[in-house]
Amino acid sequence: MSKKGTKETNAVLDNHLAAGLRGDTEGVLSDFTEGSVLFLPQGPVRGIAELRGFYGAFLTKPPPGFPKAFELLRRDVDGEVAYIVWKAEPGILLATDTFLVRDGKIMVQTFAASFAA
Repeated sequence: MSKKGTKETNAVLDNHLAAGLRGDTEGVLSDFTEGSVLFLPQGPVRGIAELRGFYGAFLTKPPPGFPKAFELLRRDVDGEVAYIVWKAEPGILLATDTFLVRDGKIMVQTFAASFAA
């Protein structure tokens, strides 16, 4: 994979994580386009309006421990693809995200988490 792609993907991921940890919905959304899709266990979320609904809810009423106890367990970036494993206990026991970044935007993201009961 190209180093340029890896550098760009790292920059987008850095912004995505920083904005999420600040609770900045608009900052998170700046990494997406109208054509972006987020795959969740419940089904896909498409476009800025649906992404705003998902991230707005997640960031304004986060699970217990997020963002204060956020801990990045693994981060791998190769070209346009990034993969992270993290937790934020006690609410999020383990979570993974995968990102496809193209032209400085997240085109595809997957998210799955194990939430505390």
